[in-house]
Amino acid sequence: MAQAVENIPKRKIKAVEELTKLIQESRTILIADVDGIPGAQYQTISKKLRGKAIVKVPKKNLFNRALEAAGKEVAKGLKEHLNGAVAVLFSDLDSYDLAADLLKSKSPSKAKAGQIAPNDLEIPAGMTELTPGPAISELGALGIKIMIKGGKIEIKDPTVVAKEGKEISQGAADMLSKLNILPFTIGFKPLSAYDSQDEIIYANIEIDREAAKESLLEAFSRALPFAVEIGYYATETTALMVQKASAYENKLIRVITGEPEVEAPVEEAAPAEEEVKEEKEEEPVSFGSFF
Repeated sequence: MAQAVENIPKRKIKAVEELTKLIQESRTILIADVDGIPGAQYQTISKKLRGKAIVKVPKKNLFNRALEAAGKEVAKGLKEHLNGAVAVLFSDLDSYDLAADLLKSKSPSKAKAGQIAPNDLEIPAGMTELTPGPAISELGALGIKIMIKGGKIEIKDPTVVAKEGKEISQGAADMLSKLNILPFTIGFKPLSAYDSQDEIIYANIEIDREAAKESLLEAFSRALPFAVEIGYYATETTALMVQKASAYENKLIRVITGEPEVEAPVEEAAPAEEEVKEEKEEEPVSFGSFF
């Protein structure tokens, strides 16, 4: 056994020791998909994360050894998520805060032949920087109508060159690139994360800011009338509760004094020749609509 340990290269031993320390000291260990990210963009994203996370691309067997050595039982579950081209990020940020930072770090990317169009990819109408030559036939092959103005090519009508869900052709990819249309985003994709504070592994991380915002707004719209009904005092409910109390007060006064619910306004008869414009009566505030 001692002989086997002696045969392990020192660099591997050092790598396991470093990973073990990071596992023990970090709040969050996040695994991100980095498949297809060019080296230059990988370095750019890593630089953006400085001060927030330490990025490593360890060999699977070395990371697994470090997980065992770290002595954190729950964290060992990360072994199941270390598949394919992935990076491991170590951070003191909350798991979802770190995942959100990764999504912010994504950058626009060119289309490649064979990729699936995320939506209809359109080349807009207007002047381009393309000069007459091979570009004319390339645009024609894509069904794009053009005209020449001032020695430059102008596209007459917007044209979809790749339908959503369909493969992007080589010609479409080349033309999108020439026109600097970048339909994709590239960056680290959060897959799963271990949180040492809660001792939990979050699998299949999905963050949709717009959907989350809509969900919160819907929840707020449902909670507000309920909060008013039960008399829960807060900045958002106080004004509505005062209005509601005022409406009840006015109704109670009318009941006590015997005043009619709605007083008919006294109007003078207008001349028959004169055109009378009907104005829509302003409806009183109704709190029943809240409930």
